[in-house]
Amino acid sequence: MSQIIDGKAIAQAVREEVQGGVRRFVEAHGRAPALHVVLVGEDPASAVYVRSKEKAVIEAGMAGQVHRLPANTSAAALLELVLRLNLDPGVDGILVQLPLPTHIPVDPILHSVDPAKDVDGFHPQNVGKLWSGKAALVPCTPRGCLHLLRTLDVPLEGARALVIGRSNIVGKPMAALLLGANATVTLGHSRSRDLAERCREADVLVVAAGQPRLVHGSWIKPGAAVIDVGMHRGADGKLCGDVDFASAREVAGAITPVPGGVGPMTIAMLLDNTLRAAHARVASVQAG
Repeated sequence: MSQIIDGKAIAQAVREEVQGGVRRFVEAHGRAPALHVVLVGEDPASAVYVRSKEKAVIEAGMAGQVHRLPANTSAAALLELVLRLNLDPGVDGILVQLPLPTHIPVDPILHSVDPAKDVDGFHPQNVGKLWSGKAALVPCTPRGCLHLLRTLDVPLEGARALVIGRSNIVGKPMAALLLGANATVTLGHSRSRDLAERCREADVLVVAAGQPRLVHGSWIKPGAAVIDVGMHRGADGKLCGDVDFASAREVAGAITPVPGGVGPMTIAMLLDNTLRAAHARVASVQAG
């Protein structure tokens, strides 16, 4: 039987560390790190996520604001807001909540965010630094996944790691982080051949495929560490992930549940990214 990875407890430990860091930042600089979130439209899931982030920011002792814009906001108006936040010295982190309304092109907006304030880690400059092995703001979910593995002391150096899913938000940055940890990484996706066989070779398996219960326990190498990034609501109203948890927990050495695994780590890492961004911006100003 697997060790069930308690993402809630690990995320809470990160948030407590951030709270302490925020207190020290305030003492040193006379202000709190500030995160500004931009929400366009009334997507129900986005509204829930943003409220969770807003609450977490307050609990961490940070400053900030949620900019709630109507769904008919133009791309030009959104761009103008982002550029204004870029120039505001009181703003340390900027997050544009996705998805955007269909009439607004995503890439030009995300690419307009100041890389130093890009706490989502989506700007091409931060992406390039990540893949080059340089210090950068890293997307929150994959960074949270890596933190879970490191907290559990999962051996990564030389390990065979398989990431299923090739999105810019999770799959690709997750592969880059594991490469940075000296794992031997395979990036699988919907067109990969013999995906089950590749899974059976993996010491570390991160599944972000967007398909409910795609990975069955019979696909998993005994003792492997399994990180399930997926979240879906089934016909029975219950949440499930991209991994069939019931069968996988009989084989894996450690596995994240859904919910309560990766999810809490995303907001914890967003807070930590904001604190890091604030420190980096202060250091940059002091360096002239």
